[in-house]
Amino acid sequence: MSPVDSGTRPRPHAGVLAIDPYIPGKSSAPGLAKIHKLSSNETPLGASPHAKAAYRDVGDSLELYPDGAATDLREAIGARFGLNPARIVCGAGSDEIIALLTKAYIGPGDEGIFTTHGFLVYRIAILAAGGTPVIAHEKNFTADVDEILAEVTPKTKIVFVANPNNPTGTYLPFGEIKRLAMSLPRHVLLVLDAAYAEYVTRNDYSPGLELALTADNVVMTRTFSKIYGLAALRLGWCYAPAHVCDAINRIRGPFNVSSAAIAAGIAALDDIEHVDRSIAHNETWLNWLMTEIDHLGLPVTQSVGNFVLIHFRDPDEARAADAFLSSRGLILRAVGAYGLPQCLRLTVGSEEANRALVGALAEFLKSGGDARG
Repeated sequence: MSPVDSGTRPRPHAGVLAIDPYIPGKSSAPGLAKIHKLSSNETPLGASPHAKAAYRDVGDSLELYPDGAATDLREAIGARFGLNPARIVCGAGSDEIIALLTKAYIGPGDEGIFTTHGFLVYRIAILAAGGTPVIAHEKNFTADVDEILAEVTPKTKIVFVANPNNPTGTYLPFGEIKRLAMSLPRHVLLVLDAAYAEYVTRNDYSPGLELALTADNVVMTRTFSKIYGLAALRLGWCYAPAHVCDAINRIRGPFNVSSAAIAAGIAALDDIEHVDRSIAHNETWLNWLMTEIDHLGLPVTQSVGNFVLIHFRDPDEARAADAFLSSRGLILRAVGAYGLPQCLRLTVGSEEANRALVGALAEFLKSGGDARG
């Protein structure tokens, strides 16, 4: 055989080749001086000023490796939430934590479950580990415990539930999450992805910390990318049983969290007033957006996150609306990859952005859906 023959070159395993690469939301509109990026669920209030200052201070010691155990950050998280730091693992965003958990607990022949419109990273992580993705049907764009349990087989090793879910914004109350945890076989790891937990103000919601504290097979993941505004630094964490922490600490990179992320994360946790302002802003404008868009005749899925799923008549109208809004500097997220080609996801933005978005949607509908504007 020739040295360039395709049969002799290194080949990734089949699971890798089955992955559709994750494509982030748009971030620009060529030719426009001003845009409102409402495609990535970023906070319109930005990061805490204290977090920014802590980030800048790290610039004087860039030659030094970070603490590989992120000790100070884990202790800060523990102090903030009343947790044992030894059962916290930090990563480069909760995405890395999800990948580490999947790599540790899934191999060829194993199955991982997530729901119809669940976060795309779950499927990617399962396939990358050589496992088989299994989809549990949702009801009314919401995860359903009975549907998840119906998909469990002896091959099931991990179940992912985003609560609240992205991109739908729906959630399961704690009673249902507890029922799921209690009904799963003990060898199945339940991962509760609570990336948007801080935004939820419903009395029956919990990110699942109670279960992660007591159960031997429940992990809760969190992120600093959303309400804390540290998306650029890639910082997340999980609370897990000691044996799970031991497993993922064995396979994570030795310096997987940067010094800048550690410092900014600690400062962000300490600025409770900034978080409270973010919650209040989101509560006001999330409800306003859902009400105003519904009044325009566009259905929205009731959301508890910092984003809204807008439903159009069909995929063509959704694409036309996306083009129309982009031409006016309003960048939303197309969610066809989530099986929702007739929808766009809107992040709650600043007052200016929110009002501009509703006005532009009204103009689009009045024009009869003409994408040319």
